[in-house]
Amino acid sequence: MLRNARDSVTPSSSIGGPRRWPDFRFNLQEIAGAVGDFGTLIPIVLGMALVSDIRLGPVLLCFSAWYIITGIYYRMPIPVEPMKVIGAVVIAERMSRGTVAASGIVLGVFLLILGFAGGMKAIQKRVPNSVIRGVQMGLAMVLARTAFGFIGADHGIAIICLTIVVVFSILCRFTMIPDISAIVVLLLGLAVGLFRSGLPQIALTGLAPVTIPAIGEFLKGGWALALPQLPLTLTNAILATTLLMKDLVNRDVQPDRLAKSTGLMSLTSSLVGGVPMCHGAGGLAAQYRFGARTGGSNIVSGLILLPIGLFFASPEFIALIPLGVFGALLAFVAIEIGLQGRKTDSPLTTATVAILALVFNMTIGVVAGMAMAYMLKKQRLLQPRPDQKK
Repeated sequence: MLRNARDSVTPSSSIGGPRRWPDFRFNLQEIAGAVGDFGTLIPIVLGMALVSDIRLGPVLLCFSAWYIITGIYYRMPIPVEPMKVIGAVVIAERMSRGTVAASGIVLGVFLLILGFAGGMKAIQKRVPNSVIRGVQMGLAMVLARTAFGFIGADHGIAIICLTIVVVFSILCRFTMIPDISAIVVLLLGLAVGLFRSGLPQIALTGLAPVTIPAIGEFLKGGWALALPQLPLTLTNAILATTLLMKDLVNRDVQPDRLAKSTGLMSLTSSLVGGVPMCHGAGGLAAQYRFGARTGGSNIVSGLILLPIGLFFASPEFIALIPLGVFGALLAFVAIEIGLQGRKTDSPLTTATVAILALVFNMTIGVVAGMAMAYMLKKQRLLQPRPDQKK
């Protein structure tokens, strides 16, 4: 009997318990999932390259290499993303490549030490589930806000792209047609960009020389970039990603393992012209939403970025794709991760973290959520049990 496409991408089976996906697949679903997170990656790295002396080619080549490495190592879809707080501050304050490299080196060394010392396991035991779910929900709200901004910049193409994603979702549910909406949407955006602006000049790029930041850049990068980024990395890039892996693909990945790979990615990439990298629940939700289930999707992501980084890494090339395309992709990523954020044991704590993350930043949300979670726990412990009441 034929199964519909939805059956072929669910993480569990009605017979034999939870479904275990193969380590690698290379089909249309994996290819579609491979580009699912580009809507987050490309706008951030493009913005950093446009306002600073960071070269886009080396950045994309580093992402290409680490997508392939993590796909082979983890044998499952594992997001590789720029660190969002660092990206936002760099874009807002136009910081130099040396300062960005310094922040990546500081975070890379710290996370490697933390991972090898087993520190993330200890942190995981002390961060309540409701706070991690709040990080997921807050990230969904932040992504939704960003998506609306992109959609407003080019609402015509955005509406078309949103319609394409919805149509593919319906077809995937009731037919054997896989959800390749991310591929269709990006190709449509590229075609529109070429029609509007023509073909930019093709030029060969490569890795940048090894960057050794100065003492002043280490001080500035550590204080202004690494320190604000750290809470988001520990909660969203590591703990929330660990939780979402279990939710979506039924795989247990130890948080210390993610800390090690995050540290290694950031350290090596920052030294050769890249930017600080991390994993992330939003990226995993994006890959999963558009079809990624195995390490094959990561390998495909890396192979797609390789020629772009080598030959098409000028800002003019990336800017060809209308912002409305990224807005449409981000909107559905926000929905996917928001649905996972609802799985909380304390809606009040989760909502507090999410709202504060949206209004202020993730650090404030996490600190307030931790305080509330422990306060509620203490209050529950002080309440008498029913059999103790007179």
